[in-house]
Amino acid sequence: MMKEIRCKLLVVGAGPGGYVCAARAGERGVDTVIVEERRVGGTCLNVGCIPSKALIHAADEFARLNEYASRRSPLGIAAAQPSLDLAQTIAWKDAIVGKLDGGVAGLLKRAHVKVVLGRARFRDGKTVVVQTETGEQTIRAESVVIATGSEPIELASLPFGGIVVSSTGLLAATELPRRLVVVGAGYIGVELGTAFAKFGSQVTLVDVAPRILPQYDAELTRPVAQRLAALGVGLKLGAAVQGLSSDGRLSIETGTGVERLDADRILVAVGRRPAVADWGLEELVLDRDGPFVRVDDRCRTSMRGVYAIGDVTGEPMLAHRAMMQGEVVADLVAQRKRVFEPRAIPAICFTDPEIVSVGPSVDEARRTHAEVRIGMVPFSANGRAMTLHGESGFVRIVARADNHVVVAMQAVGTAVSELSASFGLALEMGARLEDIAGTIHAHPTLGEAVQEAAARALARS
Repeated sequence: MMKEIRCKLLVVGAGPGGYVCAARAGERGVDTVIVEERRVGGTCLNVGCIPSKALIHAADEFARLNEYASRRSPLGIAAAQPSLDLAQTIAWKDAIVGKLDGGVAGLLKRAHVKVVLGRARFRDGKTVVVQTETGEQTIRAESVVIATGSEPIELASLPFGGIVVSSTGLLAATELPRRLVVVGAGYIGVELGTAFAKFGSQVTLVDVAPRILPQYDAELTRPVAQRLAALGVGLKLGAAVQGLSSDGRLSIETGTGVERLDADRILVAVGRRPAVADWGLEELVLDRDGPFVRVDDRCRTSMRGVYAIGDVTGEPMLAHRAMMQGEVVADLVAQRKRVFEPRAIPAICFTDPEIVSVGPSVDEARRTHAEVRIGMVPFSANGRAMTLHGESGFVRIVARADNHVVVAMQAVGTAVSELSASFGLALEMGARLEDIAGTIHAHPTLGEAVQEAAARALARS
């Protein structure tokens, strides 16, 4: 029988929230153990954020070369017809993941965190039993953090298996599907659908919603829809999935009747749900908000000494939110004062072009503040965007009309994800339009559009 492990802090799940929490606690001198069923880094590093962005970049490079081969570039660049070795692309992506995995493992080691690999199951609020390769390992802790993350939602009419895959399965594919149907036109579906269209797949997006990316306003998503059309991506919106027909085709119900779509691979990307099953959480008395674990502004659950962070605690289900929650919990366990009360959490969609949004939508801002000032600058008026062939899109800033405090910032365009930090900082610091308009922005950069949008909101443009 394996010797029982006792520690001050036990973290269950080594995704972005979990490993940041454990490393921070270890650095604070807290005796910490972290349990992970598969690989440190969790979904985001291994089968989500990082590998998908690697594949998106590869697709962008391939599409650019194809453009240079098919017609003379205005840059004066010509290229031979490129070829794609998807297996090599996947190997390159896996190498990046492996390097980052090693970095996380090294981070935990330097912080003197003990890593236990295996499936954990709660026995009570202080104890878990981990099924490891060498047997059961019992771990008792003074404080516990639930950081088990989330998992893809499976449709009852279209269960995973055969040609039906989640994003995890598609990101591991070494052969390019000739016909790819993507069920779900949210950020995962549109990101991966765009990438595979650039690789050369015939892509069709299917969603019950009337437009793509419904979590963003229509003005932000319009340039993305235009790019999908240019790539030849088919859209079947307002359509409900019925399932696979007897001949292996996907049946969907549209406003004009039933259609059947041919597919070599079907990606189901209709969202994610908190991973709370089979962890023994029924042994804990935890308050819930629907499927999520309810927490307060210190990430405390309804049980003393039990914390929860990341996707299991609700929307937005984003890695950077989980990371900050992990830092807060680690500091609290180390007897430092912290609360989790962000004013803004950036949301980014790595589509073509990219979308970044911080704060509420324009309509939500109007409902909250009654009267707002809005400044918008198109990238067609930005020199740096023009040099990047990124004239499509704009920057938009929303502020209260009475005191000019900025309440929301959004952008759609080439490489705008890199503006997310300045957007978030502006809202966290309570910046006013005058602060942004009066800050010297380097020329030529995309950031100049932010300064100009603030000036326009002040009618100074």
